[in-house]
Amino acid sequence: MRIDRTGLAEFLRHRRESLQPEDVGLIRGPRRRTGGLRREEVAALCHMSTDYYARLERERGPQPSEQMIASIAQGLHLSLDERDHLLRLAGHQPPPRGASTEHVSPGLLRIFDRLGDTPAEIVTELGETLRQTPPAIALTGDASRFTGPARSSGYRWFTDPSSRELHLPEDHALLSRMYAAGLRGVLAMRGPGSRAAHLADLLLERSEEFRLLWEAHEVGVHPHEVKRYQHPEVGLLELNCQTLLDPHQAHRLMVWTAAPGTESYDKLQVLAVIGAQSLSPAHRGISGSAPGHRR
Repeated sequence: MRIDRTGLAEFLRHRRESLQPEDVGLIRGPRRRTGGLRREEVAALCHMSTDYYARLERERGPQPSEQMIASIAQGLHLSLDERDHLLRLAGHQPPPRGASTEHVSPGLLRIFDRLGDTPAEIVTELGETLRQTPPAIALTGDASRFTGPARSSGYRWFTDPSSRELHLPEDHALLSRMYAAGLRGVLAMRGPGSRAAHLADLLLERSEEFRLLWEAHEVGVHPHEVKRYQHPEVGLLELNCQTLLDPHQAHRLMVWTAAPGTESYDKLQVLAVIGAQSLSPAHRGISGSAPGHRR
């Protein structure tokens, strides 16, 4: 397929001009005069330079990669149909659709964008973090650095001892059962040859604990209603985790809350101020959710 530079530029301009700052979680300044988003705002949302994005709208520059187009699609809050159209305009074949897609739906993103002062994450059914608010990074660590199988929190739970440091030792056994049961549930839905099957095979090779739990054939193991975290900065937190499911793409939006008036509520406010930048290096590696379950 060949890139359609004119079509690509026109589509990008139209989508940018049709979005308002509040549509993508930005604050509208009092001196704003132009309608739609500015190029520099879209570039920041897409994690690229303003110059690179501007050249696309001006029908210039090299052909953007599939990864770059995927980033633009998320930054512009495109639907799957719009993302696929953008890929074709850029000269690429859209990937097959299914539960493994990492393209977050615009509706879920709009909710997520309004949770900037709350710990919240969007994860896949295998516990791969796609989005985190700054308070979520402050609470559970930055998950963006993980690659390959380690993107799955369940995989890290059984292969990286540091992933357990945030949880109290007396909770480890239940969490191990939950991760194994959650992965079994996803595998039953997706079948042999799926990413869930591949992850299970890896864990069967690399974790004796996982092998023993896998042989028990447990399903439907749920975490406690109140989840406990031993945070390196603020100490013990007792939190609830509410989950919103996007059934079409198997993504979950998880939001952590604490009862007003409790110590945990006050500590969450502290974490919102601390942010991810002040966390210790060891804590940055802790994050994720169990496949098929709330954390």
